[in-house]
Amino acid sequence: MAEKNPLEDFRQALGAAARALAHDPEAELGYTADAPGMSEKSMKVPIPGRNLTSRQIAEARGWADAFALKLRHHNAAAHAKSRPVEPVARAVFDALEQVRVEALGAREMEGVAANLSQMVETRVQADPIVRARNKAEVPLATAVALMLREKLTGEAPPAQAITPLMLVRDEILEKAGGDLDALEGALADQQAFADLSTRLLRDLDLLDAEAQPEIDQDETSENEGEDESQPGEDGEDQDDSGGAQDQQVDARPELSDGEGEEDDQGEAEGEGDGETDADLGEDGAEGMLPVRPNRPFSDLAPGFDYRAYTQMFDETVAAQELCDEEELTRLRAYLDQQLIHLQGAVSKLANRLQRRLMAQQNRSWDFDQEEGLLDSARLSRIIANPSHSLSYKVERDTEFRDTVVTLLIDNSGSMRGRPISIAAISADILARTLERCGVKVEILGFTTRAWKGGQSREKWLAEGRPALPGRLNDLRHIIYKTADAPWRRARKNLGLMMREGLLKENIDGEALLWAHGRLIARPEDRRILMVISDGAPVDDSTLSVNSGAYLEKHLRQVIHWIENRSPVELIAIGIGHDVTRYYRDAVTIMDAEQLGGTMVERLAELFDEDGAPQRAAYRA
Repeated sequence: MAEKNPLEDFRQALGAAARALAHDPEAELGYTADAPGMSEKSMKVPIPGRNLTSRQIAEARGWADAFALKLRHHNAAAHAKSRPVEPVARAVFDALEQVRVEALGAREMEGVAANLSQMVETRVQADPIVRARNKAEVPLATAVALMLREKLTGEAPPAQAITPLMLVRDEILEKAGGDLDALEGALADQQAFADLSTRLLRDLDLLDAEAQPEIDQDETSENEGEDESQPGEDGEDQDDSGGAQDQQVDARPELSDGEGEEDDQGEAEGEGDGETDADLGEDGAEGMLPVRPNRPFSDLAPGFDYRAYTQMFDETVAAQELCDEEELTRLRAYLDQQLIHLQGAVSKLANRLQRRLMAQQNRSWDFDQEEGLLDSARLSRIIANPSHSLSYKVERDTEFRDTVVTLLIDNSGSMRGRPISIAAISADILARTLERCGVKVEILGFTTRAWKGGQSREKWLAEGRPALPGRLNDLRHIIYKTADAPWRRARKNLGLMMREGLLKENIDGEALLWAHGRLIARPEDRRILMVISDGAPVDDSTLSVNSGAYLEKHLRQVIHWIENRSPVELIAIGIGHDVTRYYRDAVTIMDAEQLGGTMVERLAELFDEDGAPQRAAYRA
């Protein structure tokens, strides 16, 4: 008789419980190593480890219960009719509705309440509220939701959120305390609850009195450019010229029973093959920060050879594939909230860049020519002195060339917090500004799928630990915005950078080659690649079994090749570390607050030049 698999038994039991709680026999429960989410009747919850710890069990149950309660108590069509258009208001409105459906289950069943409590704690750990240090950094959607949850269920907020919540609690209660009390009385009536939620948004000054709800996401997206414009920026959005997004997304491998625990694989060199590292994976996801060596410059060995042990588990993925729509909306609203307090200096610089670019595209003339168009402005000279000949003018050919800019952003763990927020906001403003001027912008990010190796390392271990395996982690290259996609359709994707679990390790050399390859395929005359990073490439799994400078040497090799043999113009901005030792054209800033201004100023200098620098002919 076959031995029972406890993990498989748990999965089947959880699926049956979710269908029973949802009162829907067609509900499907699956498992994922990425962000939990649901689409219609399909639910994805975190995959437990093989050892089935009590924490993992409670977390999976909590997500399953939350999704099942939403299927049971939530009417999506009714919600859409009342949903506001403004991003921050919309995020708060969605969060309140999620609290409502979860409270209905928690107040009815003690076991569900316990599961949801564990899930909320996990969800808050990945929320920007835990990194907030002042009132401006506290996401209102999370704060209001936690306060309503406490009122409806009696459950105190998770410990990590208490201090940040106190920064805004009094102000929320002063403006909307009565609204929070009223919501409890409408718990069972979704429409009445939505009406009261709208009133709460107005009392918090998130909605105007005449604000209209969002009727249809696709229809309203056509007008989002004006409603969601960045403060301090003038002018109107450029009309769409890119059409549908041309996403180039690699097929992502399906999860098998052994996959999905990529964060749980962290054997250092010399450890036993049979050792379970679930605890190591959790530590990495929560608090691990790569060390940036930034070693002194050393000449690249002529025969240096770089390889990846396997590319089976690498992925190039669109941002919206890594996060469900609801969470992406909430994270984008958090970015918009941050932008309100940062827009001043950056927006002025962005407008200055726009004026410089537009000035280069204006018509210019050569005067006092022998032929051409008659210069009417100089006819007065003939009247004053008939001996003067007629003056003509000739339109000068513009030297402004068709241009595309790629922003390649380091999405590693050491960018966590303020640096990644500023990078996302600056990329957003630059994309918007350059699009107005007819310059296409692509926004890319790079990280790894796991801490300490993931499935690539598992494969290496299973094959007997061959010596010098090369790169030993699973790459994750993210497309936030393609060059042909209009800004307003891709703007929400930038919120993904705020998701805590996204930022892991960084392998810069291969990311540069990937971004460069995408640029080379573009038809524009001038191609600019701007890299935003905070130091040297780091991946513990790779460096533990190769030479200590393995990734750094490859990065130098790639940079040297692009700078000397490619038509792509390469620029770098280092955050907190001197990247001039790697890149010929680089700027280093010690304060992340300078990033937005530095990016805009550097691009302005580029476009102020009389044409692009002469580059060596490209040779494949």
